[in-house]
Amino acid sequence: MGSTKAHALGAPNWFELATTDQLAAKAFYSRVFGWSAVDHAIDGGGNYTIFENDGRECAACYTMMPEQVEQGIPPHWDIYFRVADADASAVRAVELGGQVVVEPFDVMDHLRMAVLADPTGAVFAIAQPHQHPGVGVIRDAHAITWVELATRDLGRAEAFYRDLFDWTLTDHPGAPVSYRLIGTPDGNVGGLMQMTAEWGDIPPHWSIYIQVADVDAMLERAVAAGGRINVPAFDAPGVGRIAQIADPAGAWVYLITLNARA
Repeated sequence: MGSTKAHALGAPNWFELATTDQLAAKAFYSRVFGWSAVDHAIDGGGNYTIFENDGRECAACYTMMPEQVEQGIPPHWDIYFRVADADASAVRAVELGGQVVVEPFDVMDHLRMAVLADPTGAVFAIAQPHQHPGVGVIRDAHAITWVELATRDLGRAEAFYRDLFDWTLTDHPGAPVSYRLIGTPDGNVGGLMQMTAEWGDIPPHWSIYIQVADVDAMLERAVAAGGRINVPAFDAPGVGRIAQIADPAGAWVYLITLNARA
């Protein structure tokens, strides 16, 4: 897709890293993906960092609040999905069995947002854009290309998100586990995956995929920059080559080199 100034309703439109080490995050993502980091002062102290890919906003990061750390919330990537009405969507999420983690609120004149949890416990955010439509680049080199829910109850999650975001969900026949492709007016933007016993006690969660030209080379670069390899590179038939890394604070990121036909 590349550069964009708009995102369809129900599609991911912003990606935000919650970290315990903002300086290390800026250095890591800049070194590994070539992102530039632009800091914006926050009232009360600190900075909100916006990452840019070739001058286009592609993600952001902030330092986690002490209470988040005390609650045992690990560093992680948050995914925002565009909605027409954040308040109405939060109400509907509860009606569908989800929870409101953070009530809807305005972020200056940029957007109105809320943080929700689906019925299986996975946390995500919703965004009703005002002056800020979201990322300026997506599904492009060194940009976030795919979002994915790992859940222990695929059927329940599927029903929840289909109703909340009006997604078209279809089977991915080549996947080794039950997997649903997320269809929006922007095209297929992600997937819902059934977790198996191999996941252990990892809770349901959303993840991001960053598109790269060579996963194996990027793994070496990530380790040299202070990250670690969580899942070594493997080939996903019909999709591409995939690996998972953790940044210096521990937040997970998938890397993907797409097949020519993927």
